[in-house]
Amino acid sequence: MTHSNSTPDNPDTAPLTWHDGDMPFSTAFGDHFYCQTDGRLECGHVFLAGNGLPGRWHEAEQFTIGELGFGTGLNACETWRQWKSHRLPGAHLHFVSFELFPMQAEEIDRALTRWPEIDAERKALVALWPSSPAGIVTIDLDGETRLSVVCGDAFENLTASDLRFDAWYLDGFAPSRNSAMWSAELMQRVHDTTVDGGTFATYAAAGFVRRNLIAAGYAVERRPGFAGKREMLCGVRQAA
Repeated sequence: MTHSNSTPDNPDTAPLTWHDGDMPFSTAFGDHFYCQTDGRLECGHVFLAGNGLPGRWHEAEQFTIGELGFGTGLNACETWRQWKSHRLPGAHLHFVSFELFPMQAEEIDRALTRWPEIDAERKALVALWPSSPAGIVTIDLDGETRLSVVCGDAFENLTASDLRFDAWYLDGFAPSRNSAMWSAELMQRVHDTTVDGGTFATYAAAGFVRRNLIAAGYAVERRPGFAGKREMLCGVRQAA
């Protein structure tokens, strides 16, 4: 489905090529950046619904989402689109994504043009995206929505972070191709930075991913996946 955040076996490989015109493909990880059926609809099915969104926004004055794998920014744009329709007056969303190989603005633009539903969000993101993304890229998308893309190794950067997250989008490349992104150590850190009652969702359903999330402390649930995929996972951090 998606994005990178740990070092590939061959880091010297050109990280990006294109299939079918505007479908980005990671040559480093041998995987597409999102579902080939419809990545935007999959975002809604897996990440939004899997985290109880947008319903949870109806009572939230502040909400922080963490994401492993920014990739094309598809999840951020679709989340922002829905947030604008459902947020409370004066409420604030902070969308924080961890990404090892940030794309260039023209690559983001090319990848997201297939979805007219997020044209406004795509154009705003591309216009504000830096020419050389590095460190922490912080963009105020509007007065109630902040995007932070933390460039570099996900585990190192999350370990150094003091943020606490209401929901997590676990959207690294497939576990079979990028196992470090789903490691026990990283899943533990994801859990430990989640507020009590906070949630995660992921398209991934590999056994070792589920076991790592359970071992980290989440109550994990299997749900039907998107577009015929048998399973996805979501879960809740229970109060200590």
